[in-house]
Amino acid sequence: MNEISNTSNNTSGFNFLAWASFGISTIGTLGGIMYLSGDMWVKGFLGMSYLFSISSCFTVAKVIRDQHEAKKLNNQITAAKQAKLLKDLEI
Repeated sequence: MNEISNTSNNTSGFNFLAWASFGISTIGTLGGIMYLSGDMWVKGFLGMSYLFSISSCFTVAKVIRDQHEAKKLNNQITAAKQAKLLKDLEI
């Protein structure tokens, strides 16, 4: 039976790049909204909408990851049951 692996396939450089690009884009977008010409309520609405979009993206990514991990675990359990069944049927 295969063991469940908790290791990440991503390098530390890739992780840094992902978080750095996220931070730079978030700061840039919020800075752009802040210096946008318009009423404060428009800036507030755009800022809240942007932060809600970020929150939704993290939630969707977590749901997709959880579904993938559950499916992977389910496949491992099924494979273990099949291996046990075949072992029990061997004479």
